[in-house]
Amino acid sequence: MFANLLQLITGRPPSSHSYDEAFVQEVTIRRKIIRRPAVERLLLGCWLLIAAKCWLVVWLIGKYHVPVHPLWVIAPTVLFALLCTAVYFRRS
Repeated sequence: MFANLLQLITGRPPSSHSYDEAFVQEVTIRRKIIRRPAVERLLLGCWLLIAAKCWLVVWLIGKYHVPVHPLWVIAPTVLFALLCTAVYFRRS
Protein backbone atom coordinates (compact mmCIF):
# COMPACT_ATOMS: atom_id res chain seq x y z
CA MET A 1 0.00 0.00 0.00
CA PHE A 2 2.73 2.50 0.98
CA ALA A 3 4.90 1.37 -1.91
CA ASN A 4 2.13 2.19 -4.36
CA LEU A 5 1.57 5.55 -2.67
CA LEU A 6 5.28 6.38 -2.93
CA GLN A 7 5.25 5.42 -6.61
CA LEU A 8 2.25 7.68 -7.15
CA ILE A 9 3.91 10.61 -5.35
CA THR A 10 7.34 10.26 -6.96
CA GLY A 11 5.99 9.43 -10.40
CA ARG A 12 8.19 6.36 -10.80
CA PRO A 13 6.79 3.40 -12.70
CA PRO A 14 6.19 0.20 -10.74
CA SER A 15 9.20 -2.06 -10.42
CA SER A 16 9.52 -5.01 -12.76
CA HIS A 17 10.08 -7.50 -9.92
CA SER A 18 7.80 -10.45 -9.78
CA TYR A 19 5.74 -11.15 -6.71
CA ASP A 20 7.91 -14.17 -5.88
CA GLU A 21 10.91 -11.91 -5.31
CA ALA A 22 8.94 -9.71 -2.93
CA PHE A 23 8.55 -12.43 -0.30
CA VAL A 24 11.06 -13.95 2.10
CA GLN A 25 12.65 -17.02 0.57
CA GLU A 26 14.67 -18.29 3.53
CA VAL A 27 15.34 -17.46 7.17
CA THR A 28 18.56 -18.48 8.88
CA ILE A 29 18.86 -18.27 12.64
CA ARG A 30 22.30 -18.33 14.24
CA ARG A 31 22.66 -18.87 17.93
CA LYS A 32 24.86 -16.51 19.86
CA ILE A 33 28.06 -18.20 21.01
CA ILE A 34 28.27 -18.25 24.77
CA ARG A 35 31.71 -17.33 26.07
CA ARG A 36 32.83 -19.10 29.20
CA PRO A 37 35.05 -16.90 31.38
CA ALA A 38 36.53 -19.93 33.16
CA VAL A 39 37.74 -21.44 29.89
CA GLU A 40 39.16 -18.12 28.75
CA ARG A 41 41.05 -17.74 32.04
CA LEU A 42 42.36 -21.29 31.56
CA LEU A 43 43.57 -20.38 28.07
CA LEU A 44 45.29 -17.29 29.43
CA GLY A 45 46.97 -19.35 32.14
CA CYS A 46 48.14 -21.89 29.59
CA TRP A 47 49.59 -19.13 27.40
CA LEU A 48 51.47 -17.78 30.42
CA LEU A 49 52.85 -21.26 31.08
CA ILE A 50 53.87 -21.57 27.45
CA ALA A 51 55.67 -18.21 27.64
CA ALA A 52 57.50 -19.36 30.80
CA LYS A 53 58.45 -22.64 29.12
CA CYS A 54 59.78 -20.80 26.05
CA TRP A 55 61.93 -18.55 28.20
CA LEU A 56 63.17 -21.53 30.23
CA VAL A 57 64.04 -23.55 27.11
CA VAL A 58 66.02 -20.67 25.60
CA TRP A 59 67.83 -20.07 28.88
CA LEU A 60 68.65 -23.76 29.48
CA ILE A 61 69.87 -24.37 25.92
CA GLY A 62 72.11 -21.30 26.16
CA LYS A 63 73.41 -22.17 29.63
CA TYR A 64 74.23 -25.83 28.96
CA HIS A 65 75.28 -25.34 25.29
CA VAL A 66 72.90 -27.98 23.94
CA PRO A 67 73.44 -28.39 20.17
CA VAL A 68 69.76 -27.88 19.37
CA HIS A 69 68.10 -24.69 18.21
CA PRO A 70 65.43 -23.59 20.73
CA LEU A 71 62.80 -23.24 18.01
CA TRP A 72 62.76 -27.04 17.57
CA VAL A 73 61.23 -27.19 21.03
CA ILE A 74 59.28 -23.93 21.09
CA ALA A 75 57.68 -23.90 17.62
CA PRO A 76 55.53 -27.06 17.95
CA THR A 77 54.29 -25.93 21.34
CA VAL A 78 53.31 -22.47 20.14
CA LEU A 79 51.75 -23.75 16.89
CA PHE A 80 49.61 -26.32 18.69
CA ALA A 81 48.55 -23.72 21.27
CA LEU A 82 47.60 -21.31 18.46
CA LEU A 83 45.56 -24.05 16.83
CA CYS A 84 43.71 -24.82 20.07
CA THR A 85 43.05 -21.15 20.76
CA ALA A 86 41.81 -20.54 17.21
CA VAL A 87 39.47 -23.54 17.41
CA TYR A 88 38.02 -22.23 20.66
CA PHE A 89 37.40 -18.70 19.38
CA ARG A 90 36.16 -19.73 15.91
CA ARG A 91 33.78 -22.46 17.01
CA SER A 92 30.30 -22.21 15.65
